[in-house]
Amino acid sequence: LQLVESGGGLVPPGGSLRLSCVFSGFGTDYNTIGWFRQAPGKEREGISCISNSGVSTNYADSVKGRFTISRDNAKNTVYLQMNNLKPEDTAVYYCGADWGQYCWDYVPWEYDIKGQGTQVTVSS
Repeated sequence: LQLVESGGGLVPPGGSLRLSCVFSGFGTDYNTIGWFRQAPGKEREGISCISNSGVSTNYADSVKGRFTISRDNAKNTVYLQMNNLKPEDTAVYYCGADWGQYCWDYVPWEYDIKGQGTQVTVSS
């Protein structure tokens, strides 16, 4: 079971990035797959998730209207499009998959399995 994130980097405020998470070793039998972030000195924050069916998505209030989650099951990939980035979005971003939580309920910040993370830095 593996998830590998990519797409992080340094962008100025107002810029955009698209993160990708390629998963392997499991099919589409998860309940929820999503993204969370961890900044130094801050608590882990669940920011977005998508259900197995793709019907349900959920977002943290801090990113609603700026971030969009999507997935391509044929490519075993989940994406996070991040627009209008702010300095407070700076963090390590992780993707995770879970078999017990449901995206329609809340945005998870803990997952059964997670990737190694990708750094996003928003700075001028």
